[in-house]
Amino acid sequence: MNRMLKISCYSMGAFLCLSGCATMAPSYTQPAAPVANAWPSGPAYKPEAAKTEQKPVADIPWQEFFVDGQLRKLITLALENNRDLRVAVLNIERSQAQYQIQRSDLFPKVDATAAGTFQRIAENFSSTGLPENIHQYNVGLGVSSYELDLFGRVRSLKGQALEQYLATEQARRSVQISLVSQVAATWLALAADRERLQLAKETLTSQQSSYQLTKSRFEAGVSSARDLYQAQTTVDAARVDIARYTTLVAQDENALNLVVGSALPADLLPPSLSETLTALKDLAPGLPSDVLLSRPDILQAEGLLKGANANIGAARAAFFPRITLVSNVGFGSDDLSGLFKPGSFVWKFAPQISLPIFDAGSNKANLKVAEVDRDIAVAQYEKAIQTAFREVADALAQRGTIDEQVAAQQSLTDATAESHHLSQARYEKGVDSYLNVLDSQRSLYGAQQNLITARLSRLANLVTLYKVLGGGAKE
Repeated sequence: MNRMLKISCYSMGAFLCLSGCATMAPSYTQPAAPVANAWPSGPAYKPEAAKTEQKPVADIPWQEFFVDGQLRKLITLALENNRDLRVAVLNIERSQAQYQIQRSDLFPKVDATAAGTFQRIAENFSSTGLPENIHQYNVGLGVSSYELDLFGRVRSLKGQALEQYLATEQARRSVQISLVSQVAATWLALAADRERLQLAKETLTSQQSSYQLTKSRFEAGVSSARDLYQAQTTVDAARVDIARYTTLVAQDENALNLVVGSALPADLLPPSLSETLTALKDLAPGLPSDVLLSRPDILQAEGLLKGANANIGAARAAFFPRITLVSNVGFGSDDLSGLFKPGSFVWKFAPQISLPIFDAGSNKANLKVAEVDRDIAVAQYEKAIQTAFREVADALAQRGTIDEQVAAQQSLTDATAESHHLSQARYEKGVDSYLNVLDSQRSLYGAQQNLITARLSRLANLVTLYKVLGGGAKE
């Protein structure tokens, strides 16, 4: 009996060694990037002049890119409280647990068991011809249904679970980058709307003064009723804008509350856009290959592709025999007091092999599904690269022209302000009609609003560039 037990142990050890063989998954080859090796060029794109060596955007922490102290505190608050990021972190923990579950199938599961059986046998079934009570007790250690992974099926499933776990980590990084950028973009939008609201209030004050002056002139018979009503329209237009921008400021604060995930401290809110023009650093785009290798969403897509590739190995292994082991060693007795006495030792070793012969094509269909899933993952990986390339190219196109747009809008605003000043002076001297003053006021107000919009676009473009270039991905 001891000799048989040793043979069983040796056999199990040999099977465990054999189960460490390679999987039947196809060798993974990274698909070629279906995009150009350089960013687009043309009138919309700013040529990259020779610069001092700058580290890749992926290596620039958000604390270094966003230099405004208020904004950095707000981003920190969002990283602590945002629910989307919290879900992403929990998904990592879940995937890690799933990987540990799949990995544990590579090892035998040993269970300790203790059982008692009490049975009464009728006299018709008893060997003595009398009713008989049977008591059985046993304790032991056993391995139940351990699969010897001779063809790598379990290892392929473990590899797939590992890649999915790694993909969830990349997903968390992607969510974090998006969250940081969303906080910054919403914060800047709030700053712009606050400045627009302030401009509308200042315009209302100015227009009310102008209206009072026109009213006095009308009452003195110097101005016409038409001038008075035209002055009234500018006052009412400013009141409309105040109401509209008051609503937008409140909605911006609500959006910022949601993305941060908690109440906003008043001292972290931006006063106006003009005071945040230096809140961000400038960026150099680098080469497409650097960006594509750093973006977490692309690494996530590649991880899912590797997982689909590993799953093919499991589908292939299903065509081959599966060997499972059941074993148990312990003690048994018909009397509890004799459970550990000499002669009560028992053992069981029951290997089982199953070979698929006829399955109505299910294994072949499962393999086809696994291969198609891999092809789908390849297409999704390539699409992720193309999408990333397009996002960066769009941001670079705006970056190449936005400075000129801001400069031109600033010049237009300055010229319009001078025109308004001259029109007002000519009207007061009776040279021009009030209609010219009204037109110059509207032009100045529109130019000032457009200047705020242009400045916001420039800052938002920097935020977008930081995001699409994978900013902070290697933190």
